[in-house]
Amino acid sequence: MKRESMQTVRQFVSMRLVMMLILAISVGGSMTSCQSQKKLAKKKAAQELAERTAQAKTDLLAIINDQGQMTLEEKEFKLNSIKRMNLEDQEVKDLIVQAEEKISAERAALERKKEEERLAREREAKDKGQYSSITNSLNAVAGARDVNAANIAIREALLQFAGEDAPVLILISQEGETKDYDEPTTIRKYLEYLKDQKKVSARIINAEYDSNGKIKLLELQN
Repeated sequence: MKRESMQTVRQFVSMRLVMMLILAISVGGSMTSCQSQKKLAKKKAAQELAERTAQAKTDLLAIINDQGQMTLEEKEFKLNSIKRMNLEDQEVKDLIVQAEEKISAERAALERKKEEERLAREREAKDKGQYSSITNSLNAVAGARDVNAANIAIREALLQFAGEDAPVLILISQEGETKDYDEPTTIRKYLEYLKDQKKVSARIINAEYDSNGKIKLLELQN
């Protein structure tokens, strides 16, 4: 009886040892598998970071070297998207600074252009108002229905000038204060020209008046 009991105890101990061994193997395998998964995840994260960094550099260089293919808004959108990534790569940081400078310069140039266009519109509107009377007279000559009507319009237009020989200058180009004019003509010849052409292609940019309020010089620009 005692011998059978000892045998049963040995069997029980053997079974526990086997179970503990199996458990240890299982735990060790799980730990090995977990470590492998962590290594794979880390490798994948590093690869994705490298890809994002490479793409960021490509996009930044595209902004910096752009010659008009992208709009300013597209460049700003790309730049802001890259900045939100918070990449620690030093080359990316340096390229971000260059892209910001490029966009800032283009934005300033665009604002200057808008301001110049606004001022030009204001000047044009002012000129139209200031020279509306003579402009209407020129248009009346060019738009006359026949020669007789054109001649009447010419006589009426000449009443605004100091004389038939009042010079008319047509500006061709200008660089700073230097102006290049077409061959000078007189108001009589210019009105006859409008009668033949039947259209006004130049606008008034300046008029000089004498003491009687008559135009003594007219300056035009095509």
